[in-house]
Amino acid sequence: MLSRRHFLQQSAAGLVALALAHQQVMGAARTYTNPVYSGSFPDPFVLRHGKRYYAFGTTGQSRTSDGRIFSLLTSENLIDWQPTGGALLPPPEAEGADFWAPEVVEHAGTFYMYYSKGGGAIASSVGHRLYVATSQKPEGPYQQVAMLDVPESKFTIDAHAFRDTDGQWYLFYARDFTDTDNGYRPGTGLAVDRLVGMTKLAGESRTVMRARHDWTVFEKNRTMPLYDNRTFAEWHTLEGPFVRRHKGKYYCFYSGANFLTDRYGVDYCVADTIMGPYQDTGSDKGARVLHSIPGKVRGPGHHSHTMSPNGRTEYLVYHAWNEGMTERQLCIDKLLWTDQGPRCQGPTYTPQPAPR
Repeated sequence: MLSRRHFLQQSAAGLVALALAHQQVMGAARTYTNPVYSGSFPDPFVLRHGKRYYAFGTTGQSRTSDGRIFSLLTSENLIDWQPTGGALLPPPEAEGADFWAPEVVEHAGTFYMYYSKGGGAIASSVGHRLYVATSQKPEGPYQQVAMLDVPESKFTIDAHAFRDTDGQWYLFYARDFTDTDNGYRPGTGLAVDRLVGMTKLAGESRTVMRARHDWTVFEKNRTMPLYDNRTFAEWHTLEGPFVRRHKGKYYCFYSGANFLTDRYGVDYCVADTIMGPYQDTGSDKGARVLHSIPGKVRGPGHHSHTMSPNGRTEYLVYHAWNEGMTERQLCIDKLLWTDQGPRCQGPTYTPQPAPR
């Protein structure tokens, strides 16, 4: 016969087991449906610091509710996001300027935000330059500390900092090329340079990839005030670089084509060393990693990579247009490394298992 003490111990153990089983069932059963944040959130970058995710998004000329630049969201699971104001304190001469594509890394206890500032996206006579801001906290506020000059380019955007295995940091970015040397198409392409002290470029830039395929065209017969109203028969775009080292090789992911169209999507090129040369064999037919689904998802791209809460599953974090094409919204989907190369299990628009 059980004593009252043993009965209570067994009952308590049973209740704990039942609660754990319930949590497991609920965790296994929980799903998400894109977008995971329904507000405007272009060019999303996600930083994981500790057990929290911080998402930073483009604001253009707008300001957040606290008067800052770049929208900031936080989450503990990649699907429940809370707005927390803005990240960047407006720097001098910010009025009337567009601020694009923030990315944040941590080095030696300081958080560095890289972004661009300049004119608008279409028919602007004002170029873009790269800048860096710093903060002692991942959420900011960030204060601009330096411009990262690329003298050979009037239009330089989408900075992405990458730390190699030896500890050296590099900055990947997108910049304009107006020539047709070696059969390349005029347009925005990708480059890389070594960072010096996190706030200066070494001046050793190398081209990562330029446009050479039909699918990356941004616009035909494009007249560009930035280049003295010169009209280009075709202007192409590769933008939003993001680098991953996988099985000893460097994969530079990027978004290609016109962000307003259903041709826009994510592809990649590969190199054996961080500075290249990079090859994009197999990319001639269109975006292989992530692309539109006609009638369902339009313009998915300008992404970043992060890991699930348990650190076992890699996710792409990207934007896609809402149905009315009035805003680009925050989406996530798994990334798989297949025998054919990296492939996103998306874009999805139906319920998916929640990240674990």
